[in-house]
Amino acid sequence: MEATAPKTNRPSASSEPLPDNLVRDMDRDALSQLVRDVNDDGRGISYQAMADRAEAAGHPLSKPYFQKLATNAVTQAPNPERLRGIAAGLQKPLSVVQRAAAQQYLEYQATELAGYDEDIRVIVAHLAGMEKTDRRRWQAMIEADERAKRELD
Repeated sequence: MEATAPKTNRPSASSEPLPDNLVRDMDRDALSQLVRDVNDDGRGISYQAMADRAEAAGHPLSKPYFQKLATNAVTQAPNPERLRGIAAGLQKPLSVVQRAAAQQYLEYQATELAGYDEDIRVIVAHLAGMEKTDRRRWQAMIEADERAKRELD
């Protein structure tokens, strides 16, 4: 779903509207953002270091590939082998890299609750199907229970 930027009174570099494909590409860069975050995370991990990590893990990728990823210049979704190399280069879990790639290249939006057991997923699914007033009632009950537990401790 595409959305237009909010109107502001700030001066613009151009009065021309942005092309739709540029707006879409700017909004879809989750994998590119991961690469930029690792590159700018205070330690300044270089693209060459990322490439070296990927190669050491047995999934060689080049420095220019990481640079292109960072600038959202890679136009095709990475294949599974490359995703493993990116994960190794960034030292991020493969599932995080896969999700970012799916968001960037497939317009995927995560809706599942990864990392939680079945009981939690069932509870959340029930809450998600409730009306807002019912959800607020359940939230109030849970918060009251937590306060009562703290008072007993």
